[in-house]
Amino acid sequence: MRRLLDEAVSRSASEVKPAAEPDLGRFALLSHEAQAAAEAADAVRRTAAEAAEELSVRTRRDAEQLRQDAQAEAQRTIAAARAQAAELRAGLENERTRIAGEATAALAQDRKELQEAEQRLRAATQALADEQHALVADRRRIGSESSELASAKRALEAKAAALAEQEADLRKQAGALDQRERDLAAADAAREAELVRISGLTVEAARAELLAGQEEAVRRDAAMMIRRIESEAQNSAKQRARAIVAEAIQRVASDQTAQTVVAVVHLPADEVKGRIIGREGRNIRAFETVTGVNVIIDDTPEAVLLSCFDPVRREIGRITLEMLIDDGRIHPHRIEEAFERARDEVDVLCRRAAEDAMLDVRITDLHPELVALIGRLKYRTSYGQNVLGHLVETAHIARAMAAELGIDPTVVTRGAFLHDIGKALTHEVPGSHALIGADLARKYGESDEVVHCIEAHHDEVAPSTVEAVLTQAADACSGGRPGARRESLESYVQRLERIEAIAGAKKGVEKVFAMQAGRELRVMVKPDIVDDVEAHILAREVAKQIEEELTYPGQVRVTVIRESRATEIAR
Repeated sequence: MRRLLDEAVSRSASEVKPAAEPDLGRFALLSHEAQAAAEAADAVRRTAAEAAEELSVRTRRDAEQLRQDAQAEAQRTIAAARAQAAELRAGLENERTRIAGEATAALAQDRKELQEAEQRLRAATQALADEQHALVADRRRIGSESSELASAKRALEAKAAALAEQEADLRKQAGALDQRERDLAAADAAREAELVRISGLTVEAARAELLAGQEEAVRRDAAMMIRRIESEAQNSAKQRARAIVAEAIQRVASDQTAQTVVAVVHLPADEVKGRIIGREGRNIRAFETVTGVNVIIDDTPEAVLLSCFDPVRREIGRITLEMLIDDGRIHPHRIEEAFERARDEVDVLCRRAAEDAMLDVRITDLHPELVALIGRLKYRTSYGQNVLGHLVETAHIARAMAAELGIDPTVVTRGAFLHDIGKALTHEVPGSHALIGADLARKYGESDEVVHCIEAHHDEVAPSTVEAVLTQAADACSGGRPGARRESLESYVQRLERIEAIAGAKKGVEKVFAMQAGRELRVMVKPDIVDDVEAHILAREVAKQIEEELTYPGQVRVTVIRESRATEIAR
């Protein structure tokens, strides 16, 4: 601004200077204007100075504010940096601690591994030393064995030379023997030709005659040996076995019941038959359909017959019909209700019968399924003998025989009690009842000894234990004693006739008598044809043929009777 004022003054002065001379007034005016302009310039200068001063103050204040803000920002930055540095310092300290711990653990592990390696090294060193000692000993032993082998080799060489000499001698002897064999063969041929010429028989005929002559002697010797062995066995065992069996049977007293496939239901009056039949046979058809039992209504007064091969189902039908007769109301719906009640009642009776039988034979830990099957045997029979009663009787006999023989009766009693459990199943399960019963016992947790007693009691499996043999004996005692079982008259007569025919077909038999319901066979022989030795052979042959051809309960005793006569003449 000062420069501008100076320029303005300079211009004014240049303009004024040419006219100064002619006009002083104008000059004065111009001076006055210049002075005014100078005063204005001073005012402007003062204003500018004030403005500059105010701008300077404001600039210093803004600068101070900026400086304070910068200091505050710097302090915040420094504080954040310090916090971050402290955090980093703490992390570094933790990392240093972790690294130091890991290094310490690794150092301890390395030290432990080093110690183990040292121990293994010492063990390996010791083992190496032991192996070296063993190698030294083996070397010494091998050296001694080598010397022994060398001596043995020399001995073998000497022995080989001796054997070669012996082989040469043997060849010479073999040649001599061959020549001698040829000479003997020629001599035998000449002798056989001479014998044939003298006897008039060929070699085969002479051999047959010799064998025929020796066969009788051998048979007699074998019969004498068999007789002697049987006599010795009978002397030591017959009396004892008879006493044991007799004692066991006498100690068991059992009632026998004979049952058939028909049950009789008594009626209070004959008019009940009409209600049983129903309108157009409706009731009787419903009864037979629900129960599976055939109803036979005939002229028998106050009685109807129920026929069924399944004894359990027949018993359920009998109870059902009795319930209907007692109730008096007989129609298809009542038949179904009575059948359900009768089936439940028979199940209860079966279980009660099984529990009573188990209590009788002192067995308490059977599987529930086996208990149910045993209960069903209450209504089953074998040759007229009640199967459940047969099981109880067999168990008692087996226990008595085991006690007499001094063995543990637990296994044999259990096996004898369960030996016919297979008969409780129907025809839907194929196979022998002995094998079926063994499978059932094995399935429901019985021991191998008990299972073997069951499967071996009819020889489907060969008995291999004393308990199995006693089970067979007890079964035979219970089923074979007189009165235990019954059979049809036709099969009974046929069996007796066949037994007599088997004995009557033998050579030298005069008369045959089947006695004691076919349990004993007495054979009368001709004394001039059959001697005492052949009588024993005949008894054995007849017994063997009966075993192979016939089926019978118990056993059959074969007795051969030969009359001995001593005749002398007094002269």
